[in-house]
Amino acid sequence: MRTSILAALVAAAMSNCTAGARGQSLPAFAADTAGADGVLVAPPGFVVTRYARVPDARFMALGPDGAVYVSATDAGRIVRLTDRQRRGVADSVTVVADGLDLPHGLVFHDGALYVATHEAILRLVLDGNGRATGTPVVVAHYTGGGGHRTRTVVFGADGGMYVSVGSSCNLCVERDSDRATILRFDADGSHGRVYARGLRNAVGLAVQPGTGALWATQNERDNLSPDHEDLPPDELNIVRDGGDYGWPYCYGDRIPNPEYHDAARCAPTIPPALAFQAHSAALGITFLDRATSFPASYRGDALVAMHGSWNRTIPTGAKVVRVHVTGGLPTSYTDFVTGWQRHDGSRWGRPVDVLVAADGAVLISDDAAGMIYRVAAAP
Repeated sequence: MRTSILAALVAAAMSNCTAGARGQSLPAFAADTAGADGVLVAPPGFVVTRYARVPDARFMALGPDGAVYVSATDAGRIVRLTDRQRRGVADSVTVVADGLDLPHGLVFHDGALYVATHEAILRLVLDGNGRATGTPVVVAHYTGGGGHRTRTVVFGADGGMYVSVGSSCNLCVERDSDRATILRFDADGSHGRVYARGLRNAVGLAVQPGTGALWATQNERDNLSPDHEDLPPDELNIVRDGGDYGWPYCYGDRIPNPEYHDAARCAPTIPPALAFQAHSAALGITFLDRATSFPASYRGDALVAMHGSWNRTIPTGAKVVRVHVTGGLPTSYTDFVTGWQRHDGSRWGRPVDVLVAADGAVLISDDAAGMIYRVAAAP
């Protein structure tokens, strides 16, 4: 990215992260049974309630002080949620930063908030009230434009910063080497390189407790003949340094895409650790090691938010699933929270991300309904 573009990014962030924007309070929300036109369904023993109203709620991060930070990507905004009274509902919703370029992934590292925007990672220093201060620092940059525009950032067990950059297209050979990849940078943004490739749109990233392995959800291609309804599967990948996960040449377990017919090219690629129903649009993922409000049997497992299909005759997704883990590896998945999709296939909401809150409950963001939900064991 040219220096002038970087300067414009910083200038835009500075001009829009004004004191008024950062201090703006949004309406809080009273807890009640979740569901816009029906009740969300969780397994017996769990209760789902509304936690906060956040229009365009996308990805979330837990702050050092226990507050929850949420990106509103299309609005260019990050908000902060607190539950000071510990009632299981946000009693304060304030704007942290505004006017950002499609902010999406959020993560805290060494006390600062890192934000994955469309073309750059920004580092925001927060004050005692969790509001951005000073000038956002551009830590790293990568290619923007094209199709998949959201970016996700996590810090690995090695202290490195990992960023997913989706493809520019449904199926193509990319001109930019950092598209359809996961990039690795040092924490200060130096030594950037492609860590893994062949990942069409690896939206969800999480570091597995204990093993330190990087897990990634991936949205696979559309319009695969002759069965675009049920192929190819969406994926859960365990990401290896230098790994090639196949796109655009192959899908699933090294199956060549008909547009390329290149079995030799597919042979050394890495198949998914777990296959999801095609077009589920698997997004956010979180491990449940800190979910103390859940039964102990959940601790080694993970939750994944399925945003839902757009091109199936019978829609799928629009739910949160539990990924069962045995011996450190994903073995299967089952529905955990459902109800966003009506019997006729229409939807009143679409889950995006999952996060374990400071109190051990799980939060779910929904960009269509503009809501954050809370899931906890029944009292």
